[in-house]
Amino acid sequence: MAGKTPISRKPVNFYVPIVAAFGALAGLFVGTAQGSGFLGLIIGAVLLGAMAFVATQIIKTERPTKWGFTVLLAVGGLLLGGIPGLVIGALFGWFFGWLTWWLYEGRYREKLAPYLTPGQVLWHFTFRVICGAIFVFLITPILVVMPLSFNSQDFFTFTPEMLRFEAEGYSLKHYRDFLTNNDWQNALRNSVLIAPAATLLSVSFGTLAAIGLSSEHVPFRRAIMAILISPMIVPLIISAAGMYFFYSRIGLQGTYFGVVLAHAALGIPFVIITVTATLVGFDRSLTRAAANMGANPVTTFFRVQMPLILPGVISGGLFAFITSFDEVVVVLFVGSAGQKTLPWQMFTGLREQISPTILAVATILVTLSILLLATVELLRRRSERLRGMSPG
Repeated sequence: MAGKTPISRKPVNFYVPIVAAFGALAGLFVGTAQGSGFLGLIIGAVLLGAMAFVATQIIKTERPTKWGFTVLLAVGGLLLGGIPGLVIGALFGWFFGWLTWWLYEGRYREKLAPYLTPGQVLWHFTFRVICGAIFVFLITPILVVMPLSFNSQDFFTFTPEMLRFEAEGYSLKHYRDFLTNNDWQNALRNSVLIAPAATLLSVSFGTLAAIGLSSEHVPFRRAIMAILISPMIVPLIISAAGMYFFYSRIGLQGTYFGVVLAHAALGIPFVIITVTATLVGFDRSLTRAAANMGANPVTTFFRVQMPLILPGVISGGLFAFITSFDEVVVVLFVGSAGQKTLPWQMFTGLREQISPTILAVATILVTLSILLLATVELLRRRSERLRGMSPG
């Protein structure tokens, strides 16, 4: 069990270079925005390293120096970038003030095991920085798109009014266009009609397949599992082309039912995986006890098994719904103009008529996905509590 390491102040040659390195990274971004990334890198490293030294070796008081970091960088940001620069500078100042004292006081070791070597501590935080960098890399495009959807102009860039946080630079007109334009409303209606139907089929077939394949008496169950989850592995364009040729032979190409079946085939693997993971901790003696009490298989499934695996079923259903609602490649192959969904309409808009309404729709879809994924996480935790894998 990890003990609490006593706080010990670190030497200057340890924390100042680290603060300077972070300052160089921040200066690189600021300098690039001002036209000289290399100069920003040098200034950032020297300035933040000097500020860390002064704060800890001369002033030696934590709270005033943290405020000093925040105020100084906020003023610098205001001079370079106006109000947005002030906000970013204040955030940088708060971070560097915290980082300086966190390193100087040795607080980074408080929650770590005391026997860890310096190399192990370095790797611990390096791994966290790498994960954070990947997260920022993935989330930045979303953070850029969402504010642009409120642009009052028909541009895909931030206008000067938006950068100055002026009310005239922001508008809901692109959302209003989405709610009143017939093309967008028809696409929304098709998505709302197709995604729930595909989700229902995915949940029904995927749950039954997962329950069947979880039994050790099913022959070739590993091979069957590999085939059923293959839509997640095979490139989507290949699956779409195969569906197109198959559906055109049996008369389903260009029909509502054909699109629903195609999306159900893409969603079934998600249901199988989540339900199978839920069944790992399922006590099969419960079903045998129900059978001994006279319950038939259908009653046993709905009254005993389903309540316990329901979080996995709902999680798989949510993933299947997101897959169907966001899918564009397959519907381009197997659908017709009458089944144009929201992603298809967005794709068409980017190719033929660029409009910021696409950004408004993207923001709505991102918000919906975040809500659904948050629901999945809550269900996962509930499932773990029901199976005794985590404290309540």
